[in-house]
Amino acid sequence: MTEAAELPPAPEQAREVFGERFADAVRYAELLAEAGVQRGLIGPREVPRLWERHLLNCAVLSEAVPEGVTVCDVGSGAGLPGIPLALVREDLSITLLEPLLRRTNFLTEVVELLGLDHVTVVRGRAEEVMGKLPPVHVVTARAVAPLDRLAAWGIPLLRPYGEMLALKGDTAEEELKAAATALTKLGAVSTSILHVGEGVVDPLSTVVRVEVGESPGGVRFAAKRAKAARTGRARRRR
Repeated sequence: MTEAAELPPAPEQAREVFGERFADAVRYAELLAEAGVQRGLIGPREVPRLWERHLLNCAVLSEAVPEGVTVCDVGSGAGLPGIPLALVREDLSITLLEPLLRRTNFLTEVVELLGLDHVTVVRGRAEEVMGKLPPVHVVTARAVAPLDRLAAWGIPLLRPYGEMLALKGDTAEEELKAAATALTKLGAVSTSILHVGEGVVDPLSTVVRVEVGESPGGVRFAAKRAKAARTGRARRRR
């Protein structure tokens, strides 16, 4: 039986990034290193680099998120990037969207333990919840799927003129080029690559930003959204 890897102490940057929520960030790291590994949510090899590669890498996404907006973290998994983002940004209203029960159970436990009152956990797939969840200003995601597939899931959840922020690695530029046609069909009006986390993470975190116009998801999803809205109104009248 392989001996569990040990969680290293939090780096000094973590105190600066998480501020008053630093103790909660440490508790979350401990939960990932213990229950997260035991339940198969993260691999044991990730434990020694939890702070730099995961918590801080995700927390600096906050640099790209506007103030006071609604956020849906698609395919939240063990809570990355949604939980670190919630710890540094209490002004946001965040939904953690995840289809697997063992993951949503873990997320619910974390949210309750850390007292994240501005975070809601929803079990489901993005394509299933469209029309059931209120459209959001920002969709976030990390290591969920290639950009074209991720956009097909995430963009229809946006409000008009919202944006998707996807944490990506070295392939960000290639993925953006490959997904250009698909993004246009989904209603994207602008795309860019951001690098965030100066002085906190090295290398910097790479974020693909996709901004949409008045029809997130394009024509195809406009009809679906209208149908969902009509169904919702009919249910409320009953």
